[in-house]
Amino acid sequence: MSDTHPIETDDAPSGDNPYSQGVRTDGTLYVSGYGPVDPKTDEPVDGDIRSQTEQVLENVAAVVAAAGGDGLTDVVKVTVYLTDLETYDRVNEAYGECFEDDPPARVCVEVSRLPGDVRVEMDAIASLD
Repeated sequence: MSDTHPIETDDAPSGDNPYSQGVRTDGTLYVSGYGPVDPKTDEPVDGDIRSQTEQVLENVAAVVAAAGGDGLTDVVKVTVYLTDLETYDRVNEAYGECFEDDPPARVCVEVSRLPGDVRVEMDAIASLD
């Protein structure tokens, strides 16, 4: 049986919803979906889709670091949720800068709506071995 541990950090938004920011089981970390929410204010950041994408990835990196990882370098899979695929290229620019070397596997889907009416959300899987 696997050894499962919830991950919690003040460096990523937590909100008041009943979920863990991440769950580590053995050497794998499952990071919950994050929108462009500033963990200090629990409010979405202002700005264009690029700056919002950067905030999302900062949130994911914070959870990975809290689990003992090296931030985004440990991420092996990302799912990107966009409310408008017209923003795909700008999201991809910011995403590509964060994953310059050995980018993880990825899925990107357009959705009709995201919590908080944000325009981008991502979840991730990281390998912490």
